[in-house]
Amino acid sequence: MITFIALLIIILWLGWITIYLLRLKANYLTLTQGANRKTLDIVLSNVAREIQMSKKDIANLVTRCDRIEKEERYHIQKIGLLRFNPFKDTGGDQSFILAMVDAYDTGVVITALYSRSGTRWYTKKVVKGRGTEHELSEEEKKALKMATVEVKS
Repeated sequence: MITFIALLIIILWLGWITIYLLRLKANYLTLTQGANRKTLDIVLSNVAREIQMSKKDIANLVTRCDRIEKEERYHIQKIGLLRFNPFKDTGGDQSFILAMVDAYDTGVVITALYSRSGTRWYTKKVVKGRGTEHELSEEEKKALKMATVEVKS
């Protein structure tokens, strides 16, 4: 009886070892797939080299993303449009002001004043939310405020 139990334990042990070795061989074949009779050392060194190259590529991408995030703050991000009627003798709000500024509220305000005789165009430079060379009109300040309020809400 003891021999039967010992034989059964040995058979179970050999079955478990066989299954373990088959899994190990399957993992080895997966790892060395396409290795073309290369040794495991060569395959692992290639994998390590590819990992290092991937780390460098990721570091370059992170640097580029950081630079893009810094630069994007200088691109037009806020736009405000205000239509109004500056003259009482013309009908409708056909005149308008377009404010376009970046994240630092620096940009330009474009004003188009419509009258029966024609349309006049004016531009004013804006730095940090204020006109630099020319004072902003009340309507231009409203358009600028519309641009900055829309982003915050």
